[in-house]
Amino acid sequence: MSKKLLLVILSFTLCLSIGCAVNPITGQEELMLYPEQKDIVIGRKFAPKVEKQMGGRIADESLQSYIDSVGQRIARVSHRPDLEYHFAALEHKSINAIALPGGYVFLTKGMLQNLTSEAQLAGILAHETAHVVARDTMAALSRQRAIDVLLIAAATQDTPAEAIRAAALTRLFLDLSYSRDDEQQADLAGLDYMVQAGYNPHGMIETMQMLQNKQEARPIEFFSTHPLPENRMEYLTEKIETKYPNVTGLKTTTEGFRTAILEGGWKLKTHP
Repeated sequence: MSKKLLLVILSFTLCLSIGCAVNPITGQEELMLYPEQKDIVIGRKFAPKVEKQMGGRIADESLQSYIDSVGQRIARVSHRPDLEYHFAALEHKSINAIALPGGYVFLTKGMLQNLTSEAQLAGILAHETAHVVARDTMAALSRQRAIDVLLIAAATQDTPAEAIRAAALTRLFLDLSYSRDDEQQADLAGLDYMVQAGYNPHGMIETMQMLQNKQEARPIEFFSTHPLPENRMEYLTEKIETKYPNVTGLKTTTEGFRTAILEGGWKLKTHP
């Protein structure tokens, strides 16, 4: 029996004995140990911890407002527009983006400094939004049953021991890798979200190319939790050519991006 077939049988057995949820993007059932309400609890508890771990928010309200406005455009056309989404930029110099359960999406200063268009920004936020919608983090945690009790305890208690566990789980969220299938689904769903929100889908391809160029120069943090972009660019390009052959009129760059990102004074500021 192949390993993949064994995992399918195991997942099916666990679904029958423990529980499953339907992924709103794929329409397929998958192992899920946590109710949807837990996403909100986990996200609300760990978002401040992730922010602190990554140097805090960039102290520029106009920048944060702009990023959130782009993210909210994406969220409104997602499979879960009912969630309360939060999009923010953090001071960390790494080139990275992070999605937490319950609608929390972060990207780093290092990532922002390498973007050249609003469509590229939208592509990153759309990809991470798709992870939130699909509940990929909670699904990954469900597959790691050993931390089940630890996660519930850390999310509901505030004793010193739980604080230590919460710190460990914060690190887990930052280091969590999704499966190759999860990443492809987030790419393709994110591409759809971009177009539906009015953005040129080539922005996602451009971001992948930028990340690949950075990786070739020296390893970057983004690829510690995301797969390399070569195959991703191939299937994204194929989808654009077949589903979105005419993207005339869709947004690439706006005045808001030039003001907030390319010309923003936040680049000159240093975090204490």
